[in-house]
Amino acid sequence: MRFRPEPALPHGTPERTAVLLVNLGTPDAPTAAALRRYLSQFLSDPRVVGVPRLVWWPLLHGVILNTRPAKSAAKYASIWMPEGSPLAHWTAKQATLLQGYLGERGLRPPALLVRHAMRYGNPSIASVLDELKAAHATRILVLPLYPQYAAATTASVNDEVMAWQHAQRRQPELRFVNHYHDDAGYIDALAARVRAHWMQEGRGDKLVLSFHGLPARSLALGDPYHCECHKTARLLAERLGLAKDEWLVTFQSRFGKARWLEPYTEPTLVALARQGTTRVDVMCPGFTADCLETLEEIAQEARAAFLGAGGRGFAYIPALNDQHEWIAALAALAIRHLQGWEIAVPDAAALEAQRLRALALGAKT
Repeated sequence: MRFRPEPALPHGTPERTAVLLVNLGTPDAPTAAALRRYLSQFLSDPRVVGVPRLVWWPLLHGVILNTRPAKSAAKYASIWMPEGSPLAHWTAKQATLLQGYLGERGLRPPALLVRHAMRYGNPSIASVLDELKAAHATRILVLPLYPQYAAATTASVNDEVMAWQHAQRRQPELRFVNHYHDDAGYIDALAARVRAHWMQEGRGDKLVLSFHGLPARSLALGDPYHCECHKTARLLAERLGLAKDEWLVTFQSRFGKARWLEPYTEPTLVALARQGTTRVDVMCPGFTADCLETLEEIAQEARAAFLGAGGRGFAYIPALNDQHEWIAALAALAIRHLQGWEIAVPDAAALEAQRLRALALGAKT
């Protein structure tokens, strides 16, 4: 075993704690070349594609990476921001804001650092962990920006972190947040986002909660993702006071010919329009930052399908992005998981009481 060289740290350098936010990833540019690099890494992950490599490799490198990058690049170009990739922009902003929110609670640099990384693309998990180790972060909380656990997302992040850890002579202490699909702060943030949209734009006939899909066999294999999506949706509907016929759960982003988690989002929207539903609001609770799957697949493609089938009004409710309630929920979540480490962590019970008081004051105003 060959270990990575240790950073040269002056004697007496104080130990630090870090929070690492991790999102899925994004190409560096909306070009075919950038998409080819990104898709090659993404679709080579056995957590993402479970097909045996002898079968998958010729298809990936002989067909998919020669045809799909140009098509995907055109889709990315349609949602690209002046600041760059929406996912990269919002993820970086969430990390910056989280550092500030934690600082307001007494957890400030240099004692506590907040950074972000991407599972695929840049900044890579390994490069950011190298940066944190060079800053003498000896305790790292890994917080994926996936509220619902899935082997294809959360577990893949954990794999990548542990692969980096395996090459370290002096290993930092690690903690992982696996899921927070039923976290009160997260549900409150989703509810606040929906209410704000309804106040500004009006309310549709039905709220469609679209989650990223997975192959249907993942449920039979023991992945809790399907159940956690439904629990998130149920808690959100309860928080909004919705009747059972006023909301539904769907799954998007199907890839390949295999059966995926159902019902599928776009066919469901088409069926709703043909059955007489005139206006829908669509939200993607599993995406904490807007990205290709929300801005292009839902706000563009799904919208066109619903209106083309006879619907009259389609509203996409944006992801949590830099919403105050969401960053506050992230801060509370991080603080709960930082308990016991050698930093001045506010009492979790007191923090929860503070959050509830703030909600009560907001309701009164």
